[in-house]
Amino acid sequence: MHVADPQRHSRLPIRRAGRSGLWLGVATLGLWQNFGAARPFAEQRELVLRAVDLGITHIDLANNYGPPAGAAEESVGRLLARDLAPYRDELVIATKAGYRAWPGPYGEHGSRKYLLASLDRSLARLGLDHVDVFYSHRFDPKTPLEETLGALATALDSGRARYVGVSSYSAVRTVQAAELAQSMGLDLTLHQPSYSMLNRWIERPEPAAGTRSLLDAAADMGLGVVAFSPLAQGLLTGRYLDGVPADSRAARGGPLRPEYLSATNLRHVRALADIAAGRGQSLAQLAIAWVLRDPRVTSVVLGPRTTAQLEDSLRAITGPPITSDELAAIELHAVDGGVNLWGARSSEL
Repeated sequence: MHVADPQRHSRLPIRRAGRSGLWLGVATLGLWQNFGAARPFAEQRELVLRAVDLGITHIDLANNYGPPAGAAEESVGRLLARDLAPYRDELVIATKAGYRAWPGPYGEHGSRKYLLASLDRSLARLGLDHVDVFYSHRFDPKTPLEETLGALATALDSGRARYVGVSSYSAVRTVQAAELAQSMGLDLTLHQPSYSMLNRWIERPEPAAGTRSLLDAAADMGLGVVAFSPLAQGLLTGRYLDGVPADSRAARGGPLRPEYLSATNLRHVRALADIAAGRGQSLAQLAIAWVLRDPRVTSVVLGPRTTAQLEDSLRAITGPPITSDELAAIELHAVDGGVNLWGARSSEL
């Protein structure tokens, strides 16, 4: 049985999630990668428990995280049943539904049948009667938004979730969802978009949203922002500056696609790595600090493979603030790298 570090809650700054009463640590542990059935449970346990000892209380899951789908939730369920059982109420457990989780027409998208069935499956895997946050993982243009939001309302009203939110919705879809939710008496609390120095779509004004960006819209609607993939699927770790390591995500056919490693992208990444070195930081630390520079970002999702990577990433939070001169230098190279995996499947719809 693990005994958590008694100093854990003093290690990580917290930020308020929009206008809600929910406060999150500025770092979240994401289990999208590295928590499949092929990885020994002992390694998964070590990473999660180290994160908790370092002050991370927010654990981010989804019904399709693994592989196979559900494997990450099963691992966390094992931890919640034993090592983390005494600390359940100190943790924010989040899960999502929207992408493919099982075969057939009711195994993905945004229908009421799928979302609530998925939530029930997630709760069973986690061994919980409720999660703290339940998200619509993506916008579904083929399901009425009223139906998707109605399922989120049922999750709240039934006690199966404490807060609800959306992920990878564009600014205009976020405005539509927030306004519709308000008319239904539903409180949306969080938005989870991808965001990094090479994927800045949430900053772009959208004419259909009154020229507001997603960050603007979230602030206007009182939503907290939990930014994921701050390292651009690993491109901003510096691992790929001299080729593709045999044990890397790119080599394994993961979400870092070969076309992302273009000469143009690598030129910008090398320049950003030089800026980081000048600050006495790793490139990953600079990338995380840059995402958190905007106070509208409540938390950033980290997806480390090892405890060493986790500890390296968390040093970004205690590093020096980014100066105006450094921001200007970063701006020359923090350009769109075509790495938004979720654009065509949600945020551009």
